[in-house]
Amino acid sequence: MTEFNPTPDEDDEIDFRQLMKDVTPIQSQHADLGRKPAGKDPSQAYRRMMAAREPEQFIDGLSAEAAELVESEDELLFATPGVQLGRLKRLRQGHIPWEQGVDLHGFTVEQARNEVSRFIRDAQRQNARCVLIVHGKSFSQAGQGATLKSCVNDWLRQMPAVVAFSSAQARDGGTGAVYVLLKNNAR
Repeated sequence: MTEFNPTPDEDDEIDFRQLMKDVTPIQSQHADLGRKPAGKDPSQAYRRMMAAREPEQFIDGLSAEAAELVESEDELLFATPGVQLGRLKRLRQGHIPWEQGVDLHGFTVEQARNEVSRFIRDAQRQNARCVLIVHGKSFSQAGQGATLKSCVNDWLRQMPAVVAFSSAQARDGGTGAVYVLLKNNAR
């Protein structure tokens, strides 16, 4: 049986250097957690498509200020007249699968307004029936409303393509996201 020697011998150090001579040091200090499987994140495909397009300016009449401030944890719910209660209930419960999504984290109000307008128009043009918009909760001081969430709430109510929207289920972002039901293009 060999004895444990806590002090390294000079021979051990030379052998280690000899063994490591062909090893190249890692250049990055960030861990590679692997790539996410392609096609799993619909919002990523949309962002790539938007990055490749020419920037557009929309004159959509949407204000940069929300008419009504909502709190971070408030649940959003809206439906235009004529929407069946059962359909609204299915939307709210997350039973209508969303086909496209966009994440507004890091956007200014101006950028978010343009992105939401562009996203809804493109989704309807592509015959998407239900989409997801992640606006975040904007945790701030108590008593202050969530600005971006409030604006999204206001903008969606003004868009003719939007039939209904509801805060998402926890798995899709909870009160930091909304499911949006769009008009059918055939109508």
